[in-house]
Amino acid sequence: MKSKTLATWLTFVLGPLGIHRFYLKGLQDTLGWFMPIPTALGVWGFERVQAYGLDDTLSWVLLPIFGIHIAACSLQAIVYGLSTPEKWNAQFNPQADPKDLAGKSNWLTVFGIIFSLLIGTAALMSAIAYGTQRYFENELEAQEKLAAQKLTTSMVFMSPSRA
Repeated sequence: MKSKTLATWLTFVLGPLGIHRFYLKGLQDTLGWFMPIPTALGVWGFERVQAYGLDDTLSWVLLPIFGIHIAACSLQAIVYGLSTPEKWNAQFNPQADPKDLAGKSNWLTVFGIIFSLLIGTAALMSAIAYGTQRYFENELEAQEKLAAQKLTTSMVFMSPSRA
């Protein structure tokens, strides 16, 4: 019997590693094996920020991937936690009675949903804010360099020494 509460918490806490997929679908689940990849990319992004600082272009791509992955796992935990007992048991405990205890919610399920909502929202908003801020700072810096180049070029052509 697969517990909805346990699946909600596994998805929230260990979802980025795919543990919840193995709990629910077994070790043959392909997506479960691929779930650690975005997590590893995000950790690499954190390491790059520590090593190269906030101006590292690759890190502002990798960190939002991690945030979006955390948010997606949190959303999946919310979906699991809010599913009806009948739907839960039909999908993950087909041999059980539709109203069996494994598909029912309790306070631990509710707290798992609440924490998933809090952390998932924070991760998603952080990913969006960090990624867009770094992108626009990079674009502004490139435009300033281009403007400085144009100014230097126009000053060279307008200087009296060329006449």
